[in-house]
Amino acid sequence: MAEEKEPEDAAKAEWPEGSLEETVQNAIKSWEMELSHKTRLQDFKTINPHKFKFFVNGREGLSAEETLRLGSYNALLGSSLPEELKPYKADKETFESSHETFKSAFPRGFAWEVIKVYTGPPEIAFKFRHWGFFEGPFKGHVPTGNMVQFYGLGTLKVDDSLKVEEVEIYYDPAELLGGLLSGKHANYPIEDDSTKVSEDSQCPFSK
Repeated sequence: MAEEKEPEDAAKAEWPEGSLEETVQNAIKSWEMELSHKTRLQDFKTINPHKFKFFVNGREGLSAEETLRLGSYNALLGSSLPEELKPYKADKETFESSHETFKSAFPRGFAWEVIKVYTGPPEIAFKFRHWGFFEGPFKGHVPTGNMVQFYGLGTLKVDDSLKVEEVEIYYDPAELLGGLLSGKHANYPIEDDSTKVSEDSQCPFSK
């Protein structure tokens, strides 16, 4: 097994495929972990805060400060749809409320998995999968217990120390939200079968 190189040499090395995919996966997971748990930008070790930009589905890039303020979920789920058509209103959520919402919906976690790495540093192109089991309520929708997942493509621009300068993500939000909205709403009227039978018996087409 080839000896694993130190991170500072990563951008200049010719990585075996397995090691490169593991490096990218760790870079993304570490960045997500910091974004979820750290509240001060100066405590981040995975990014270059002066250059960092986060782009989602071609929208305007978010700075490190903006991404931290919004949180990863709100940054990913921002939308230009009319307010009444938004199934998740990212602009009305806070960092704290968004994380509480998704931790509640995915009590066992919402994993990020790198499936394929197409190019190595300094600009890494990759395919990913985000998945979890919908076992808790989401915005009034009861859990189904089913797996909810979405796939996407991304690029990760890093410096010589593998600190992230830019993240660009493309994915279909409907894959995620469709699964979460598939559970009946808690206020959804429950059909009374006995009433239904009674109504059917009075239908003129049944006579």
